[in-house]
Amino acid sequence: MYRLPASTPCPGKPGYARCMFEISVQATFSAAHALSIAGAREPVHGHDWKVTVVVSGTTLDADGLLCDFHTVEETLQTITKQYNNNNLNQIETFTRINPSAENVARVIGEILVAQLGGALAPHARIDRVTVTEAPGCAATYILPR
Repeated sequence: MYRLPASTPCPGKPGYARCMFEISVQATFSAAHALSIAGAREPVHGHDWKVTVVVSGTTLDADGLLCDFHTVEETLQTITKQYNNNNLNQIETFTRINPSAENVARVIGEILVAQLGGALAPHARIDRVTVTEAPGCAATYILPR
């Protein structure tokens, strides 16, 4: 049986600067929205939204974790709970910006960084947030490094 010593760094591979770990956490919520597209507002309609958050990093903590799934999951649930069964256009943030899937992904990503950034450092960071508003229709916000 192969055992990887806890202190062993990622093996160097040609073309790779370092190894990367990723975990993902998902949440769902149901919400309505009406976008303004080219100056015309579409009718209010609903979606069952799916949010996928990817956390990445190059090292694991002393427990062999990038981060605890529950830490990200609980924060993501708190964020999405305020959207559930609501009209996004009536949520304060989206009264100033169009509640597109792209903007929903960006807002969730920025809130996650504000609430979890310090707790994840130095091993991990919020890498990207993907919001799916309908099967086959997803938008991804990749957070700046």
